[in-house]
Amino acid sequence: MNKTLRVCALSAALLLAGCQSVNTTSGGAVGVERKQYMFSMLSSAEVNQMYAQSYQKTVGEANTQGVLDKTSNDAKRLQTISDRLIAQAPVFRPDSAQWNWEVNLIKSDELNANCGPGGKIIFYTGLMDKLKLTDAEIAAIVGHEIAHALREHGREAMSKAYGIEMAKQGAGALFGLGQDSLALADTVANYGMTLPNSRENENEADLIGLELAARAGYDPNAAITLWNKMAKASEGAPPEFMSTHPSSSSRIASLQAAIPKVMPLYQQARK
Repeated sequence: MNKTLRVCALSAALLLAGCQSVNTTSGGAVGVERKQYMFSMLSSAEVNQMYAQSYQKTVGEANTQGVLDKTSNDAKRLQTISDRLIAQAPVFRPDSAQWNWEVNLIKSDELNANCGPGGKIIFYTGLMDKLKLTDAEIAAIVGHEIAHALREHGREAMSKAYGIEMAKQGAGALFGLGQDSLALADTVANYGMTLPNSRENENEADLIGLELAARAGYDPNAAITLWNKMAKASEGAPPEFMSTHPSSSSRIASLQAAIPKVMPLYQQARK
């Protein structure tokens, strides 16, 4: 075996050894049970810390620019809705009760929202203003985004990217011996946070988000009206939210099929 083949074989072996099969959440009523594979060198705590730094930078820039909204009725409304959803997150992930959750509203025409690793939520006013969202529709969006964080879809994407990059760099990089290892980590982190979610991940976020909203006392049927509004808004130039959260008839059909599973939870929460 030549040197190149030996390095590749060693890299592959180390990558396999470094990957762990995990299930980041319990299934809940909607039954999301897919096993995920995470690279063991990228712990949840490390990913959360990396993202928290990026999040604080975004919030700080918004504050400097005068577009961070902390006092309006919409900001208070978003906080109230998010708090109710966050209170239900431990149903799926008990450790999320210890996350340092943050919720921020940014004034922008952008139709977008995000909940990054560790519970860092950003919501843009364009969604509320342009789509005339009800509280239940806001809950559907925030619940969907929280679900991505609970399932660690960001770390999952980073693990895949990290493994590919490490294989390219060779066995030395796996042990952090390369002089560019820190730069590589930054690159992988950015890649993992911005990569559009897979269809499978989107479906998981839809289903878990639907249940979170129902448990928090928000009508799960709002997920259907929300995605219909999104589909209408996507006519012409698709908004940013739709570019990474593709709507389709199959998505709506999947939500409709899951609603009967979570309606008892909604009815119980309303009592």
